[in-house]
Amino acid sequence: MNVSKIQEAIREKGFDGWLLYNFHNRDYLAMKILGLDASKFSTRRWYYFIPAQGEPVRLVSKVERTILDSLPGEKMMYLSWKEMHAQIKTMLGKAKRIAMNYSPMNNIPYTSLVDAGTVELLRKLGFEPVSAADLIQQFEAIIDEKGYHSHCEAGKRVLKIKDEAYRRIGDAIRNEQALTEYEVQQFIMKRFEEDGLTCEGHGPIVGINEHPADPHFESKPGEGNYIFKPGDTVLIDLWAKLDQPGSIYYDVTWCGYVGTNPPEKYLEIFNTVRDARKAAVNFVRKKFANGEACFGWEVDDACRNVVIERGYGDYFIHRTGHSIGINVHGNGVNIDNLETKDERQLVPGICFSVEPGIYLQDDMAARSEINVFIKLDGEVVVYGDEQEDLILIQ
Repeated sequence: MNVSKIQEAIREKGFDGWLLYNFHNRDYLAMKILGLDASKFSTRRWYYFIPAQGEPVRLVSKVERTILDSLPGEKMMYLSWKEMHAQIKTMLGKAKRIAMNYSPMNNIPYTSLVDAGTVELLRKLGFEPVSAADLIQQFEAIIDEKGYHSHCEAGKRVLKIKDEAYRRIGDAIRNEQALTEYEVQQFIMKRFEEDGLTCEGHGPIVGINEHPADPHFESKPGEGNYIFKPGDTVLIDLWAKLDQPGSIYYDVTWCGYVGTNPPEKYLEIFNTVRDARKAAVNFVRKKFANGEACFGWEVDDACRNVVIERGYGDYFIHRTGHSIGINVHGNGVNIDNLETKDERQLVPGICFSVEPGIYLQDDMAARSEINVFIKLDGEVVVYGDEQEDLILIQ
């Protein structure tokens, strides 16, 4: 943790300080940002205040007086709840606008980890809690050059395994062998392990026909597991990272068809999500080229409007994309103005997916997913091939 950098960011946002608070290790983001061990036994409330200027302040229970001793700053202690309230007021002093890990109206639930009662307490004591969402992104989701290279290397291997999976389906079709969705999923996971990748036990999505109309379809062994056959529509969504500490995920979705003459409806929905994907990336690139601020909700709109204009808006039932980091769903800005209104700004050093989808229940589905990485110099890049046409499995 670099206190001076955090204080610089606090001042840039116009805040008077950032109050990090935890109880029973509920705020995992506060723990990560402060470099604390989340497995350490903790049963009492603690507060860590980083002012815009000056020395940080620790407020801990007398029962767990050493819990923040790894952090710099003055230490204050409390025993009773009345004493805790008084000490909070003292530690914050003349500050007014206090950043906290919460989101007004719960617009960004991923960063809204402070309970409502604590927010009410701060207001009662005369302070104005404001969202620390942008600060969290800056100190939790920014990826360095080493992380970018790990993302690209993972992408190289993931795309190769994707190709192998589709070839595996083609071999089975040509040889008239029974091959199930689950078997292809397990093939991919085995290849991940062989190529030094990990998906941390969360297997890829391999779906035939209407199965992937459930966006989070999970193929399982046994009954209900489809066998590939001519005329099937196919969706494979696979994600993995290098099996090394600090590596960044790569997460893509590609669509195919078993045969050479896909149905017009399938071509139509695939082309729609492909074009929507391109519209989102072009929107981001234009914003950065012009030096303009770009927000997650805006990119969702740019993508979703293409799907709406083609008449499929009601079938695009999830956000356009999610943050990507050391976890496949990271803690940075999401591309979302549907499930939430993500008002965080896209900044250099973040990675996120763009994955519009159309889900026709009891029929078929198409999703086209890539990863967008905004490098530290502001260059907007997409590593690896981007699907332009359906994969024809023969």
